[in-house]
Amino acid sequence: MSHDPASGPRPRPTAEVLPPDEVLTESGLAAGTAEGGEILIIACGALAREILALIRLNGWDHMSLACLPAKLHLYPEKITEAVEAAVTRQRNRFNQIFVAYADCGTGGLLQAKCDALGVEMIAGPHCYSFFEGNDAFARHAEEITAFYLTDFLVKQFDAFVWRPMGLDRHPELRDMIFGNYTKLVYQAQTEDPALYAKAEECARRLGLAFEYRFTGYGDLKTALAGAARK
Repeated sequence: MSHDPASGPRPRPTAEVLPPDEVLTESGLAAGTAEGGEILIIACGALAREILALIRLNGWDHMSLACLPAKLHLYPEKITEAVEAAVTRQRNRFNQIFVAYADCGTGGLLQAKCDALGVEMIAGPHCYSFFEGNDAFARHAEEITAFYLTDFLVKQFDAFVWRPMGLDRHPELRDMIFGNYTKLVYQAQTEDPALYAKAEECARRLGLAFEYRFTGYGDLKTALAGAARK
């Protein structure tokens, strides 16, 4: 059933009615699912729950969200083109667009494209950095042997780590792929005992020591607050 504009804005989706993580991984979230108004956030599907939580908590009713498939992180060379297409497709519908991606392995190409398109994006090399806070993360220079997971990646560990690396078919590859890593760092956005336990299990499966850090939303909150004020 289509939404009748005369009946008022469509209710903003909650975490309970968001698409499953598998859908956010494969398909993303279409613009308009979260009705807002003046500002569109174009984000990675892995950030959908965190961004909608921040929108609700802060009453940013003038913001809407569209997400590209989270699986693009497996192909960082495709991110810039996908973001450009999304901005081009949506820019006439909104007064402002903000890109909720960091560099994410694009080697500066995404920043250059956003500059050319006249849209802002989140500062930092990747989501692990901005969740912890870019300044704080930069002080972990010694952690070049750490493997990071967020809430979303803990839940989607098989889809983003185990299967793409072929460990489901060839578990003997584990020590070759992860032999130079020393620990798995779980950067938690929420305090969830079930996710904590699953992250510990992920570390065990990879043969790595486990470290837990509660980061909350980090610089994601700061970046979206800045966009909301403009």
